[in-house]
Amino acid sequence: MTKYEEHAWREFKIAGWINDKHEFEDETQELLCKQVIELLKIFSTHGHSGSSGPYAIELFRKLASWEVLTPLLGIDSEWSNTIDPAIYQNIRCSHVFKQADGQAYDSRGIIFRDPDGACFQNANSCVPIVFPYMPKIEYKDR
Repeated sequence: MTKYEEHAWREFKIAGWINDKHEFEDETQELLCKQVIELLKIFSTHGHSGSSGPYAIELFRKLASWEVLTPLLGIDSEWSNTIDPAIYQNIRCSHVFKQADGQAYDSRGIIFRDPDGACFQNANSCVPIVFPYMPKIEYKDR
């Protein structure tokens, strides 16, 4: 077992997800934890250093979260049709849209946050954008 795996199993136990025999009570949690163990096994075989490891982790996090690495350019090849022929969706960032008149907007530009920490978005979340554009979210506390 790699050091990464040892660390993960120890943390799973502390979190209360497993017992002393590494048995899970929740099937979904078990599936996710075992998938993370698989990722850690692969990661441990690549011999990352203290600088390349965090870089690889952040790169993976961004791509696995469908984030872009460089700004959107707004060029024709970045757009696909939606059900509405007057609206296009960016293929690199699914929450960026463009209207037939060329005005682009980020539908997740503003996320509203309640005092209890619950977050939501609505029609007021859309913010107009100009290219090049690096997607970002502004949180507004209510």
